Amino acid sequence: VFPGVRQAQWLTKTKLVEGLPPAVQGIVDNPAHGLQELEERVKHAVSHARLWDTAEVAPRREQYCPLLFENLIHICRLMSGKYPSLSKRMLARNCRIAATWERESILLQVRGLSGILMNSMTPIPPVASKEEILATKEHVLETFYPIAPTIDLQEVNVYKELNDTGQCFRDGYPYSHPHTLFFLESANVRTNRFRPEQLRAKMLMFAFGNALAKAKALHGNDPKVLEQPVVVQSIGTDGQLFQFMVFQLNTTDLVSNDGIKNLVWIDSDQNLYERAQCVPEVKKRVVTKPAGISGFQPDTFKKFLALYLHGTV
Repeated sequence: VFPGVRQAQWLTKTKLVEGLPPAVQGIVDNPAHGLQELEERVKHAVSHARLWDTAEVAPRREQYCPLLFENLIHICRLMSGKYPSLSKRMLARNCRIAATWERESILLQVRGLSGILMNSMTPIPPVASKEEILATKEHVLETFYPIAPTIDLQEVNVYKELNDTGQCFRDGYPYSHPHTLFFLESANVRTNRFRPEQLRAKMLMFAFGNALAKAKALHGNDPKVLEQPVVVQSIGTDGQLFQFMVFQLNTTDLVSNDGIKNLVWIDSDQNLYERAQCVPEVKKRVVTKPAGISGFQPDTFKKFLALYLHGTV
């Protein structure tokens, strides 16, 4: 099977841009937000999840991955003192999503549990300009001939074309805009976890699905180029390695390969730390690896926080 993101790009009619969009990178780089002041808290959060909250020599990923996520979200929430509009957010767990669209002559549907979804009272503004959106007309989507781009998708009989934003967006629900999806790959056994490339493809499909369902709820089912694009972010982690994604739905006209494309920015494989050593490693009575967290990468948390702050600051 060819790599996941390339397939997801074709299925969602999306052009890939490497790295974070300028709107998010600008938050990371701006010292006024005081992100560097949180470094010690983040180190503490990693140590708490990996070293202190366990009696085991090697704590299980299914334990420390969700705990680390909760710790990082808690640190993000502390910023609401500085930016009060951050309090207008809601985390929804086990949110179901269903979105249906046609691509060439194939009816496609993404459905299922879309991780942990942070909703907001206000949408994230578009990250690509009108000019950048128009320029996507020139982008040629990769084809996989002679392999069908749907090669490994599950075929089902669709009796009802669902476009459902789940219980998260009932009429009158104040937090009606999808902001960021979080995917925790916390299975302890490696073979039960998505590999990073598979995880990025899943993140893209569900960010697209949430954006498409929201666009149809706002603008109806007729395929069209959106006057106001819908932006949905996604963060995936196994408790150490992070994937960051910003998706912008520019069009719901997905049947043909022509015209305006959607856009996705991906920042891949960012380690928050290199290693967590619960007990020191000793060889010939010499400590070769001391206990503790080593190779801490503060920039990875800054990106996590920048996506959280995006649309507010």
